[in-house]
Amino acid sequence: MHIRLIAVGDRQPSWVSTAFSGYTARFPKQWRFQLEEIGSGQRSKGVNPKAGMAAESDKILRKLNVQEQAILLDQHGVQLSSKTLATRLGHWQENGQDLAFIIGGPDGVAQNVGRRANFTWSLSQMTLPHGLARVLFAEQLYRAWSLLIGHPYHRE
Repeated sequence: MHIRLIAVGDRQPSWVSTAFSGYTARFPKQWRFQLEEIGSGQRSKGVNPKAGMAAESDKILRKLNVQEQAILLDQHGVQLSSKTLATRLGHWQENGQDLAFIIGGPDGVAQNVGRRANFTWSLSQMTLPHGLARVLFAEQLYRAWSLLIGHPYHRE
């Protein structure tokens, strides 16, 4: 199983990079985890934000492989407990499915990305800055993996 995060936004504060890489460095090597950043679509006065969102969404779709499970991170998705995420991750691993997680731009993603997604996961019903969403994603994925292998990282 290989895992990728496709994320809109190529300029993150240094604290995001530090925290994100701190967690992803702990991921198992067999995941061959990759972060693929997509530049944000143009947004300025007089430009329809949907045009930027559409451009970002087209780039996201071009990066997805047909055989990958696409998991869209969106506040309107399904919220999961850490244990439930671990169970879901375990099923994906058992099936040998490659995973592509997606974080859209500031306006979200176009409907075609939502239709392509096999699952929509909500990290929170709150609106999160994209950098924080990346860090939270990485931490929760690490926590799910640690639960699967019985690592003491997760405490109840």
